[in-house]
Amino acid sequence: MVLNRFLIGILFACTSWACIANYSSSIYQDYPPHGQRTVADVRERYSPIIVPRLTRLFAASGVTYPPDKLGLFAIKEDAALELWAKQDGNWAYIKRYPVKKQSGELGPKLREGDKQVPEGVYRVVGLNPNSRFHLSMKLNYPNRFDLQHAQNEKRHKPGSNIFIHGRASSVGCLAMGDVAIEELFIAVESVGIENVDVVISPTDPRKGPLIAASDLPYWTTNLYRNIEEAAEKFGR
Repeated sequence: MVLNRFLIGILFACTSWACIANYSSSIYQDYPPHGQRTVADVRERYSPIIVPRLTRLFAASGVTYPPDKLGLFAIKEDAALELWAKQDGNWAYIKRYPVKKQSGELGPKLREGDKQVPEGVYRVVGLNPNSRFHLSMKLNYPNRFDLQHAQNEKRHKPGSNIFIHGRASSVGCLAMGDVAIEELFIAVESVGIENVDVVISPTDPRKGPLIAASDLPYWTTNLYRNIEEAAEKFGR
């Protein structure tokens, strides 16, 4: 009798664990493998967890999620990226994320392979659900300003493929870690990439004017005035 009860217990336990294993695997059984995912796939998988979190974050700043516009304000010296939101004509601070990894030094990006994180005023031009850095958002570097000065200086390869992405490695991009990029990716997707302003600054212009080092190109001063102007809405 005791042996029978023992065997029945083992059978019940094995059956239960099999059910749990099958249930766990079924949660994501419809999530496509890497390389075949769409933005909609990412939204469906992560939104149930992330949207309530973002809703609370935005509400704490008096903003309804999703807002009208988003601002991503990166400060290289601080290794930080701030999330801002615009609603009813006003900008509100939402959250400050640490940048897990950024390469290069203070100063604008000049050429392919210099490992510099660009500095300037940019836009998000694409969302990549299949990034090898988990998820990523492509910036429009080089923008018109970058291209104009590269052409004037006969720099034929100013670089390209600059992203804000996950993980913690970078060669010219802003690596935010996976949890942060999931929040940013979902937030940007929810407002639309056309409604996102990106400003990347060498230092925090709210603490003082941006000063171009003497070894940087002459036009860096104009670039820094553009950054200061674009960052005025992020005053704190």
